[in-house]
Amino acid sequence: MEMDKLHFLTAGIPTIAKDYKAACDSLRNLKLDGFEIEFVHGVRLSPENQEKLIEDKKGLIFTSHAPYYINLNAKEEEKVIASINRISQTADMANHLGGYSITYHAGFYLGQDKKTVFENIKKCHETLCEYLEKENNKIWIRPETTGKSTQWGDLDEIIELSSMFPQVLPCVDFAHIHARSGGDFNTYDDFCNIFEKIGNKLGDIALKNFHAHVAGIEYSSKGEKKHLILEESDMNYKDLLKAFKKFGVCGALVCESPNIEGDAVILKEYYESL
Repeated sequence: MEMDKLHFLTAGIPTIAKDYKAACDSLRNLKLDGFEIEFVHGVRLSPENQEKLIEDKKGLIFTSHAPYYINLNAKEEEKVIASINRISQTADMANHLGGYSITYHAGFYLGQDKKTVFENIKKCHETLCEYLEKENNKIWIRPETTGKSTQWGDLDEIIELSSMFPQVLPCVDFAHIHARSGGDFNTYDDFCNIFEKIGNKLGDIALKNFHAHVAGIEYSSKGEKKHLILEESDMNYKDLLKAFKKFGVCGALVCESPNIEGDAVILKEYYESL
C-alpha cells in the first residue's frame, strides 16, 4: 500500500466506540483516518470481527501493533521462536485485513553488548523476511524506537537494520526518542534532523511510507514512564508537525495519548492549518 499523504490514526479503537463498526463510524465522524489494532496479549481477532473490519473500513487506514511479549534477543531459543511467530502472525492478520504496516518492540539488551544484540535481531529479521516472501505478504514490518535504554531500538540501530531488508522500515516513536534521551530531541531542528537522517540513509521511500507514534510522555533519567495527554506534557508536537510538513512525509501518524481520539484530532487539525 502506497501513501499519498499523512494519515492520522488512533492507537486502538476510539474510547467512545464499543465495537469495530462503531469505531469506524466514529473515526469518520471525527474526520480521522484509521486506527492501529493493538494485539497486546496475542493475535486474536474473531472471524466475525475480521469480516466487520474488512467490510467497514471504506477508505480507513489500519496498522497493527504486535503483542508485547516479544524479545528477539531472548536467551531461550523457544522465546525467540515464539517472538518471531507473534510478529509473523501479526503480519498475516494485518495483511488479511488490508492493513498498511505493523510495528513491534523488538527486544532487550539483557546486559549484552550492542553488536551481539544487533546480530541476533538481524538474524531473526532474516527469518521473518523469508517467511513473508514465501507467503507473498508485502506488508511493511517495523521495529519501533524504544523509550528505555534497556530496550534494543534506538534510532540509529533501527535505521541500520532497515537498510538491510527491503520490507523493513522504522516505526519512529517520537515520544520514546524524547524520553530515552532524558528530554532531548524535542525541537524543530531535532525533528528535521531525524527526517533528514532517515531520508539520507533509507531513501525517499522511507519518508513516503512512514509509520510514527506520538503522545505526551512522562520520563525520568531511565527513560519512559507513561504516556500523557499532549497538552499536559512537554512534547513539542507543533514543531514536530511542522517538520512532517516540511519534509512532505506520507504515511500513518498514530496518536498514543491517553485521550487518543481527542489528541488525534488536535494533531490533524493543527497539521492541516499549516
